[in-house]
Formats: sequence, structure tokens, C-alpha cells
Amino acid sequence: MVQLHEMILRDAHQSMLATRMRTEDMLPIAEKVDQVGFFSLEVWGGATFDVSIRYLNQDPWERLRQLKKAMPNTPLQMLERAMNIVAYRNFPDDVVKKFIYLAKKNGCDYFRIFDALNDLRNMETPMKAVKENGGHVQACLSYTISPVHSVDYFITRFKQLEKMGADSLCVKDMAGMISPQRAYDIVKGCKDAGVKLPMDLHSHCTSGMTGMAYQRAVEAGIDILDTAISPISGGTAAPATESIVAALHGTEWDTHYDLKLLIEIRKYFLEIWGKYRHLHRFDALKIDPSVTLHQVPGGMLSNLIFQLEEQGARDKYREILDETARVREELGYPPLVTPTSQVVGVQAVMNVLHGRYKVITKETKDYCKGMYGKPPAPIKPEIMKTVLGPQWKDEVIDCRPSDLLEPMWEKRKSELKEHGVKMTDENVMTYTIYPQVGLKFLKGEAVAEFYSDELPLPIDHVLTRGMVRQSFPELKQIWLETEPPENRAGPAQIPTEFEVEVDGEPFEVKVTPTGGYLVAGAEDVAPQGKPKDIEGGVKSSMQGTILKIKVKTGDKVKEGEIIATIEAMKMEQEIKSETAGEVKEIFVKEGDSVSNGDLLMQIL
Repeated sequence: MVQLHEMILRDAHQSMLATRMRTEDMLPIAEKVDQVGFFSLEVWGGATFDVSIRYLNQDPWERLRQLKKAMPNTPLQMLERAMNIVAYRNFPDDVVKKFIYLAKKNGCDYFRIFDALNDLRNMETPMKAVKENGGHVQACLSYTISPVHSVDYFITRFKQLEKMGADSLCVKDMAGMISPQRAYDIVKGCKDAGVKLPMDLHSHCTSGMTGMAYQRAVEAGIDILDTAISPISGGTAAPATESIVAALHGTEWDTHYDLKLLIEIRKYFLEIWGKYRHLHRFDALKIDPSVTLHQVPGGMLSNLIFQLEEQGARDKYREILDETARVREELGYPPLVTPTSQVVGVQAVMNVLHGRYKVITKETKDYCKGMYGKPPAPIKPEIMKTVLGPQWKDEVIDCRPSDLLEPMWEKRKSELKEHGVKMTDENVMTYTIYPQVGLKFLKGEAVAEFYSDELPLPIDHVLTRGMVRQSFPELKQIWLETEPPENRAGPAQIPTEFEVEVDGEPFEVKVTPTGGYLVAGAEDVAPQGKPKDIEGGVKSSMQGTILKIKVKTGDKVKEGEIIATIEAMKMEQEIKSETAGEVKEIFVKEGDSVSNGDLLMQIL
């Protein structure tokens, strides 16, 4: 018998609908889903925590509680990013332990724990915390293809994870590129090596091989397969649940699930798929065998092509893919999964837009220092020198990254008290993980992009712009009318943009066309009415949010000194002064949104 791990309420819509499914669209079908008898049901973790507070104005803790109440018979599972939890950086042990406790308390039964670099040191604390709180540990290894990641590599580490106290094991093929033979070899190799724990195979349909890979894994003795109800399956998502159930029916691997019940559930999610039409992307539905070469996860590809075509920069698509593969090799073949997919992917975009390693994100520097863990293979010395400087060897750590972090829980709790929000452990945790976005949510200042009763959004809605562009490129009057007023002068007169999705999470990047802004009668003024070109002007090189301004008017700064930091594509980028001088004027404040080319300050 093979069991299924159902992902319709987490990974499916993260892969196909930008993680935007709202809680009120999950609850009506929950009772029927609970009747199927799945091994487990993925409802939490990954990007759902961030997106809920950032875009949906929904409390992720409340979602977990409501789903547990609605589905008491099925173990609920979350995807937990080891010491990163549900974010993109490491946290100290006290925060990780507290998070696991709260997640279990609020309804999470199973915890799928992975580390992006497969550094098992980063998995120890969350695994122990889950066991201490009575949860089920499903320990993961991120699958990738490289000279380092052999079959023996996975077998050896799975045996280690078994000794570390895992309850089940999972091959996490986040890019959907595992071949049938490799799936067979890893599963069979583990079984032959004496691994006793149930094994799970997680994959996506990106490469087109996944159905065959699942069959070979079944033949090798796999115990659990990851699937998603069919309306939100295939392409960059997982294989369809009903199809796998039907394929195994009558065999020794029969799931014994009620196919009629699954078809009823399917009918509901067909309606959900239609409601969320503004998030449909053709590329997310297509098979892309090239993923086996560039290894970029499907979600990262889903919107790139047509957005680049629209801005007249179609040639950059292949360049970005090639550059991502090149950066990955230079950085020691990290699996491209959150957060390393962001680190590698964003650095590749920076390299294409600004020149190779001319702009280096803080996260790339931290990665090279070892602040995410030990890379699978050594980082090329010339890259280390470029990123960290001539004395780069002095910058690298060899301990577990979180060992360098001070306890954080009590400090964040004390900080939150000063903001006058409701003090619960869950709220403190939200603030701890996402201080800026979380605080905005907790203070009631977050605004939902849309509500369920507004769906489907009309064709002229601003959020439908991307769907209309891909489906009806000839209807420019529609999507141009959804642009902000200052951007309606035409494609040649506005900052163009494209959207990159990483693991199903959308990141918008704006690129200023050659020649800059063209505004009638004001060639030196940007659309916002701010000065565009002034002597000593320091500009933003990316669209993002000002995180920190490190200088004030009148300060003397040195060439190369960090004067501000900006969050772009969820990565932190340092802005340095290109000259020595005095800060004459600052045009932005912390928390401001800026576009590529916006003037930040003047230094003379």
C-alpha cells in the first residue's frame, strides 16, 4: 500500500497561484478532504506564513487553528525551513524551539524539516523540538543534480537523519527534475542499506518525468507520494492526486482511497481555480525539460518569459537562466530551494542587469561567509575574493551559523510591547520572524489584495494585468488602463518591469529603459515629481523598500561606506557611497518604496 501526502492547501497554490488562496476558500471543502484518509495534509509553512500577513491580511495562526478544527482526523503538516523557520535567514535556538511549540499547540502534527544546503547541523534543533512536543518529524533532503549529489550522498545522509530521530524521510525534489532511474536508485539504495523509516517522494511535474519517476519509486518501495487535487496540479505543481489513486488501483500498491470522494473534492477546486483566474500563468502549466539543465525551480520561471517580451527584453530570459546555473556552480552547487534559490536567483538577476558581481546582495555575502551553513562543494576562490575581499578566509565561519546568534525571544517580546498591539505568543512570533511586515499586520495597517467574495476579479482590475498581458497581448488599452496614472504615457516612457517567481513567490523587478524617464517638459524629473538627476545624487538600482538609512544630513562619509540598505526581491542590498563627501540631503525615509533610478540622497 502506498499512501499520499496531499498538498492542495499549501504547495499546490504556492506553485500555481502565488500562494494566494485565502482561508475562507479552504474551509468549505475541509470536511470532505478530512474523510479521504491521507497520510498527511500540508496546510502551513513555506510561503503561506509570509503571504498571509503581507498580501492577504490574514493571521496564519488562525488559519492553522481553523483548519485543525475542520479536519481533526487527518494529520496536518507544515514545511519548516530548519533554522530559517518560515523566513529567509537563521534564527537562534530559543526562537526555533518556541515556534515549534506554538505550531504544535495550534494544530500542526507533522513537521517536514529541511535545510537548503542539506547541512544536518541546521536540522538538529527543530527535529529535537518537534520530538519534545510530541510531533512527527519528517526529515528532508533537498534533491539536486551536481557532481557532488550522488546516490550515495543521499543514502548516507538519510541514514544519519534516521539516527537523529526522524519518524519518516523525504526526498524533496522542489524543481521537479528527478529522473525515474535516480528515484529508483535512491529509494532502493536506502531500503537495501537498512533504512527502516517510511520514505516519501516530493516532486513537481516541471520536467515531464515525474509520473514515471513516481512509478519507479513505487517499484523501489516508496511508502508515500506527494500529490495535489487535479485542478491545481501538473506543470510547476505536483502530480494529480486522483490520477495517482486511479493508477495504483487494483495493484499491490493500492491507496484504497475513495475515488468518487476525490472527484467531489475536485469539483470544488475547479471552482477555486476559476475564481483565482487573475493568477493563472501559462508557463506554470507547461512542461519544461530544460529544468534538468539549468535546475531553476518552476515557480521561478512561471512569469518571466511574457513579462520580458512585453518590455522588449526577451533576450534576457535565457541570459538569466544561464547566469543562474553559472552562479550556482560558482557557489558550490547549492540546491535551489528557499532560501538558497533566492540567494542564487537574485544574484543572477543582479549580474545580468548590472554586470557580474558589480552589485552583491547581503545574502550572497552571508552565504559565502557560511552564514547559511556549509555549501555542498567549495565555493570558487575567485568568487570568494570578489564577494568578501582579499582577506576572505578570515570572514568564513565553520561552526553552525545559529551558534553565533544571541537569544532573541525576550528581546522581541519587549519591543512589541511598546507598539500597543495584542500581546500573545503567536503575535510575538509573527513580529520576531517578520519585524516590518509582521508589525504592520499586527497594527491593523495591512491591506488585503483581494477578498474571496470579490473573485473572480474583472478583466480591467489592476491585479488582472499580468493574466491579460499573457492571454490578450493585443488588448493593450486594458492593461495600460490598469497602470498607475503616472505610468500611462506608453511603454517607451515608463520604467519597464518583469516578475520573477521563486518557489511560487512573486518578486517584481523594474528596469529603467535606456534614456531614462521621458516626461514632457520635465526631462530631469521622475514621474513622482522628485529630482531625477542632480550632482552627487545616489540612486536606487532596484525596486524595493528602504530598510535602513545609516546616515543623516551633515554626516561625512567615505567612498564605499554603506549609507542605506534596501529590501529587493526579499533580499537585502547594501547601498554604498560612490564618493567621499557630505550628506547634503536625504530624499527618502525608512519604509519607503522606491523604484529603480529613484533618487535617495545627495552626497557632495
